[in-house]
Amino acid sequence: MPWVNKEICAGCGICLGECPVGAIQQQAGGLAEINEAECIRCGRCHDVCPQEAVRHDSERIPQDVAANLKWVRRLLDNFDTPSQRVALMGRMERYFNKEKKVIEKTLALLTTAGGDTAQGLDKAIRSALEPPSRQTD
Repeated sequence: MPWVNKEICAGCGICLGECPVGAIQQQAGGLAEINEAECIRCGRCHDVCPQEAVRHDSERIPQDVAANLKWVRRLLDNFDTPSQRVALMGRMERYFNKEKKVIEKTLALLTTAGGDTAQGLDKAIRSALEPPSRQTD
């Protein structure tokens, strides 16, 4: 998801006019902010920003990792004994491994969707919802 680097944004508003779905608003002080829920990831804001303030989400990986770790750290404060804390850490590992599997399967199905993305994605959705086949020995 694109994001706006507030330290670089000049508040010119060019990106607001380019967004086809109105997902960018000017905040107090004139700086742009992208509404993640409304953004369709078309990249137009990134292409037109003269300050290059609209950035790619991959640049935020360290912040996203830190946010995950801070979340786990906050959860840890709710457990008093070492065994409870160890159990929480195991649950968090399972949680993030599940998230990793979801992402890996999503990426694999996106790849198989092909050029005709509407039909390809419809097929991928059906495939994702199919029960796993039973394996025989």
